[in-house]
Amino acid sequence: MQLPEQQPTTTAGQPTDTALDLINAVEDILAARQVTAYRDDTPLPATGTTPPVPQPGRPPMSQRATDASALMLAGGAATVMVGGGASLVMLASGYADPTVCAIAFGAPTVLVLAISRLVSRAKAVVEAAPTPVHHHYNGTVHVDQRAIHATNRGVIAHTRNELPK
Repeated sequence: MQLPEQQPTTTAGQPTDTALDLINAVEDILAARQVTAYRDDTPLPATGTTPPVPQPGRPPMSQRATDASALMLAGGAATVMVGGGASLVMLASGYADPTVCAIAFGAPTVLVLAISRLVSRAKAVVEAAPTPVHHHYNGTVHVDQRAIHATNRGVIAHTRNELPK
C-alpha cells in the first residue's frame, strides 16, 4: 500500500475519495488483527446442560424455605378452622361471651404451637450436638509427669524451656 502524495482534503465537511480509501484500509487492518466479540448462534439443546428456567407456580426455594412455607399455610388453615368453629358456637348459642370463646378455642391452639416449637428446638439441639466418641485402650499406660520450667528475662522476653534435671 502506498501513501498518497498529498494529504486528503475535505470539501464542505465531506472526506475525499482518497481519505475514504485510507479510512477503510485502516479499519480493515484493525478488524483483521482483533476480534472484539463472538456470538455463538448454534441452537441450544432441548435437554442437557441448558441452564434452568423458572417454571410457573411456586418460585424456586430451598427445601427449608419450602417446608416453612407449607407449615405457615397449614397453620393459617388451622387458624381459619378454629375461628370458624368459634364463630359458629357464638352464633348458635346466641348468648356466648366472645372472650370466653376466645380463651376456650385459643388455648389449645397456643398450647399446640408452643409444644411444636419446643419439639423443633429440641430436635435442632440434638442434631447440632456432636456424636459422642468413646475410646477403649488395652495395655499398660505410661503417664509422663515431667514439668517444663520456663524462664523469661529481659525487656524483650526470650523463653528458655528446660527439663528438670
